[in-house]
Amino acid sequence: MTTTSNSPQDPAAAARRQQRLEELCAALIRAQSAQAELRYRGHRLEWRGRPYPLRAPHLHPEPGLDDLGSFRGVADAIALRLRHNDPGLHRRRRPAPPVARLVFELLEQLRVESLVEAHHPGSRRNLHHRFSAWSNQFLASGQTETHVGLLLFTLAQMSWVQLGGGPLEETTEMLIESTRMFLLRDIGPAFGLLRRHRHDQAAFAEPARHIAFCLHELVDGLGQRLAAEGKAEALSEDTKRAFGLLLEPEGDGDEGPATAAGPSGSRPDRPAANYRVYDDRFDQEWPARRRVRPELLVSLRDTLDRRIRAQGLNLNLLTKKLHRLLARPRLDGWRFGEEDGRLDGRRLPALVTSAADRRVFKQEQPAPHTEAVVSFLIDNSGSMRPHMESIVMLVDTLARALERVGARVEILGFTTGHWNGGQPLRQWQRSGRPANPGRLNERCHLVYKEAERPWRRARKDIAALLKGDLFREGLDGEALQWAEQRLLALPARDRLLLVISDGCPMDTATRQANGQDILDLHLRQVTGRLEQEGLIRLCALGVGLDLSDYYRHSRLLDLARAPDNRVFDEILALMAAAMAGK
Repeated sequence: MTTTSNSPQDPAAAARRQQRLEELCAALIRAQSAQAELRYRGHRLEWRGRPYPLRAPHLHPEPGLDDLGSFRGVADAIALRLRHNDPGLHRRRRPAPPVARLVFELLEQLRVESLVEAHHPGSRRNLHHRFSAWSNQFLASGQTETHVGLLLFTLAQMSWVQLGGGPLEETTEMLIESTRMFLLRDIGPAFGLLRRHRHDQAAFAEPARHIAFCLHELVDGLGQRLAAEGKAEALSEDTKRAFGLLLEPEGDGDEGPATAAGPSGSRPDRPAANYRVYDDRFDQEWPARRRVRPELLVSLRDTLDRRIRAQGLNLNLLTKKLHRLLARPRLDGWRFGEEDGRLDGRRLPALVTSAADRRVFKQEQPAPHTEAVVSFLIDNSGSMRPHMESIVMLVDTLARALERVGARVEILGFTTGHWNGGQPLRQWQRSGRPANPGRLNERCHLVYKEAERPWRRARKDIAALLKGDLFREGLDGEALQWAEQRLLALPARDRLLLVISDGCPMDTATRQANGQDILDLHLRQVTGRLEQEGLIRLCALGVGLDLSDYYRHSRLLDLARAPDNRVFDEILALMAAAMAGK
């Protein structure tokens, strides 16, 4: 049975809701922390393309399990961390042992959360809600039944109350009472200083370090005693996840804007792709109209026109919105008869005949002009066939509206020559199958509309996208490089590349003969470079798949229904974010 887009069981709908939630949380963090370059990408928070680590245990809500209040609480907590934490000082004072490091991270996060202003009661409620939700989930998981889990959980609850988080529930109080008394014998004096020094990070770090090392010694000693008794109790994976002990290695993803560096868009946790092409003699690039019979093109275009008319799309409104998005002011002519500005020689006789008339000046007249070129790069892999009619309606309508506002438009596609490898694969097999040969299929690039060709003349060629037997597999990274070269060859002030795809790159023969992620890594490498250089504004529409792990600016496209004005508004919002570089 097929679920609708509004069904909670629909994975695509759930992914769209999660993407929208992350966008809203990122906007809230940017507004409260004044860090304009923070955003979520691939469900990870990033600053300038580098992961921003969230090492406190309660800052990891799970989609589908935690509610909106938890995500709002995490957003408020991150904003407070950015505002009240000096990352350089924190890094210098942070202990090295894992348990000590975890405790120090937790205490610092609770410190900054305690600094929420009194005139932000909503944020205070969100923080309380998130910590309570995490605590209840940890209790329900049964992790407090282990000695280490109970020890760490008790310290988290004690510290939360000490720093002004609020009273504990009665059941939690009863659970941790004996462990709390045990802990206070070792950490009592330092623990009492936490609240006093919460406004001073440097002073707070001293008792926090003392507590962190005490917990490290307690956990280490407890492990040794249990091992001696034959009751070794390793820290379970569930406890590690709950307390964030799976931390990034030192130096990876430092704590914030003061220390982040490196190319925007790069993924430091992934190596750069060592990409090569085994044999490019069979690569092809051709106008798509040459691959479709003229009679069939006419029929496909008639079908497309009927579908577009049936949708009742407001092309005039779309054109106005695109004009506001792309138009830039440019001096265009003069205004005459002004009382200031440049002297207009043709009006001097009027000044002689009427000395009181001061309207003898002229001013340059600014007018909005569009100097943009937009390239649509469409994935022509086999899995895109079921969605192609809706995609063609979107692209064709956008191309018409863009041309109306003076922008030039290219429509490109990419696929491979064969399924599961082609001529390069056979050449490689005849050569004895050397290791790591690189790409083993023909690269096929299709041009559905050239930038200099008006939509009126290219309208039939665009309909070639509906001929699905051209679609095979996809080499996304090379396609991006090709589209980039075409865009940079065109004179324009603004260049926008909009990718439409339903997944990661795939060529079976290449993946089998090389590393499984060779194409994936190459795509990341290319998108990272394009986003870093900024010569082209890059964004992507994911068809049934969230592409935010590859593209900084992306949106999950809902094609469960035929495209309507709401879908176009979402695409324009994506284009606006990419053009602004936000």
